Amino acid sequence: MNIERRLARKQYNIIKNMSGLRKPKLEDIFERRLYIVPSDIVVENFQRSPVVVFNPGALHMKDRILIFPRLIFDYYKYVSSIGIFEVEISEILKGALNKPIHTTIILWPQLLWEFLGCEDPRIYSFKNRMFILYTGKGYCYEEGQLRRKDFLGLAELNESKRIIRKGFFKIINRTEEFIPESNKDSAIIGIHGEEATLLTRPEIERQRICWRGVADISKLTIEENTLEPVFPLEKWEIKVGWSTDVVRLSKNEYLVGWHAVLKEDLSYRNGIALVDDQGELLAISDYLLAPRGLQEEYGDRPLVIFGDGLIKHKESLFWIGGVSDYCIGVFTARLDSVLERLRWLKG
Repeated sequence: MNIERRLARKQYNIIKNMSGLRKPKLEDIFERRLYIVPSDIVVENFQRSPVVVFNPGALHMKDRILIFPRLIFDYYKYVSSIGIFEVEISEILKGALNKPIHTTIILWPQLLWEFLGCEDPRIYSFKNRMFILYTGKGYCYEEGQLRRKDFLGLAELNESKRIIRKGFFKIINRTEEFIPESNKDSAIIGIHGEEATLLTRPEIERQRICWRGVADISKLTIEENTLEPVFPLEKWEIKVGWSTDVVRLSKNEYLVGWHAVLKEDLSYRNGIALVDDQGELLAISDYLLAPRGLQEEYGDRPLVIFGDGLIKHKESLFWIGGVSDYCIGVFTARLDSVLERLRWLKG
């Protein structure tokens, strides 16, 4: 029995035993603050204008937020890069940004495994380092054949926000290694030495659910025996995944956004989960954020609000996400209002 088959057994058990945890209920409690559209963006180090700007990572910096947008400059191959710009929180709360927004591309396709794009960043800051987990859309060789896959990439940045290394994760044990057809939608909970606790989503036998595990960020490996499913999709959903980075609430409580794709209309809906420092599920909501109206429902991929940045500022939670593969939306809710809607499993 290989790695994928053993992980499939774990997956089967959680789908069987934990389904029914959530309900098909939407209570959209997030306030729409503002949208950032492609025409708002000026790219400083690339002589073109983006046709879409969406699915941004975010990092809280006192009274500012660093935003890491996914940028696309043509529709021929839909190849993405990742940029960076900053905004003042006071501007967001007023609902108006100083424009144009000057952006620099920091991550773009350079290697075979990211040949078709660098997508959907999640940001983690640690000491004087910054890590970006992202999707490398590309290829690898398996048994001499070129295979298309979505890779879980990691880029490490120095203090000047320049990439000093990047690569992708493999799942390993003592004798095997396994690269899923898709491994993405991941976030770092914490780093101890070179060991990182992850929320992750490997595709196992064509199923996509939420997992946790432990990675070596130096070797870019995830030990098979550390991977455990966290919660499954429900019968009305096609897939679920983690949407955002994590927000620490206490010594051993972390908020994280998740998304699900509905069977009935292929829309993305979003909720909040609370996990501990090992990624075990403590509490979870039903859907709390979903696209509504022309601005959010219509784009290159309709009916989507997707990740990737979650920020706690005072008593508010900021969700900074992509809107229908076209623009960025900034959504806020009172923290206590979010916490009221969590269904507790432990604690």
